[in-house]
Amino acid sequence: MRVAIIHDWLVVYGGAERVLEQMLQVFPDADIFTLIDFLPSQDRRFLHGKRVQTSFLQKLPFARRKYRYYLSYMPLAVEQFDLNSYDLVLSSSSAVAKGVITGPDQLHICVCHSPMRYAWDMQHEYLSEAGIGRGLKTLFVRKVLHDLRLWDYRTSAGVDHFIAISEHISRRIWKVYRREAEVIYPPVDIRSFIPGSTRDNYYLAVSRFVPYKKMDLIAEAFSQMPDKNLVLIGDGPEMKKIKINSGGNVKVLGYQTSTEVIRHMQQAKALVFAALEDFGIVLVEAQACGTPVIAYGRGGALESLNGLESDRPTGVFFHRQDASALVDAVMLFEKEAGRFSPDACRQNSLRFSQERFRQQFKSFVIAKMTKPKISYKNK
Repeated sequence: MRVAIIHDWLVVYGGAERVLEQMLQVFPDADIFTLIDFLPSQDRRFLHGKRVQTSFLQKLPFARRKYRYYLSYMPLAVEQFDLNSYDLVLSSSSAVAKGVITGPDQLHICVCHSPMRYAWDMQHEYLSEAGIGRGLKTLFVRKVLHDLRLWDYRTSAGVDHFIAISEHISRRIWKVYRREAEVIYPPVDIRSFIPGSTRDNYYLAVSRFVPYKKMDLIAEAFSQMPDKNLVLIGDGPEMKKIKINSGGNVKVLGYQTSTEVIRHMQQAKALVFAALEDFGIVLVEAQACGTPVIAYGRGGALESLNGLESDRPTGVFFHRQDASALVDAVMLFEKEAGRFSPDACRQNSLRFSQERFRQQFKSFVIAKMTKPKISYKNK
């Protein structure tokens, strides 16, 4: 059996790439296809030296830094891959990978991280944050996104089975494609995140400093609580602005190594998370360190955390993305602090291990491969 795995793009080693890594563990002989591959050498180990086949976008000017500017060409690029010789096609998609062309005798299973957020329900937010919510430029962009939605919906019919990374994404897949999806939570390297022996007197937020991550909201909330210390770890275009506008109790460390991130997670009173995420791997990593989480109560956070209604809570939710709601959640967390235990956090994180993902993913694929084919004769 020949297996092909197609991934949107290889630029950074993020959450989607961690899923790809485990897919390759299950199918180590699979061939890899992607639109562009500019993954740094230090992040390529999980590919085990395998050759990655790229599209014509790889050779276009400025593709390394400005590949998103070629969004309108991505559907064409992904359709140029010739996968006719493969029996099983696995797509890892949050953009266009699922649109690869397959035949009636090929099985196509898509691990969907999300339908394209910027083309569907989050279009207006993305355009606003990019500064093109109005004017002549936005007309061109909106037309591109309109055409992309038509292509995205049409190509969903070419997928035989969908896997969603959370119930939240499963609902989005149904809303956009009217397709059911099996939920298999993404893999987290639980073994690298272990509980520490001591706790320090600070809260922690780990994320990119980009608008939708709401790091500015977290800094604003803690600036209103000068008696509570906050440490921010990450990098991005908003870092300098947040650093200037934050109170003296907010410490912005910028980029840190994974070792330092783990150390801070092990010692923090709680991780603070204010974004609407499809899943949120960092929430599980914090729990693996025995650290509870204060999180915005929408999206994947509702699936990876046990709230105060649980016998063994691992987190506190706030339900508005504003500073006052987060302040109230921090106060509630401190009031209920005695109910949180490192052991409960650690045990809850084990639901999302790499081993569990591989087992569920492999079982799902095998079950679909052995399912009798439907005959379409005389239909």
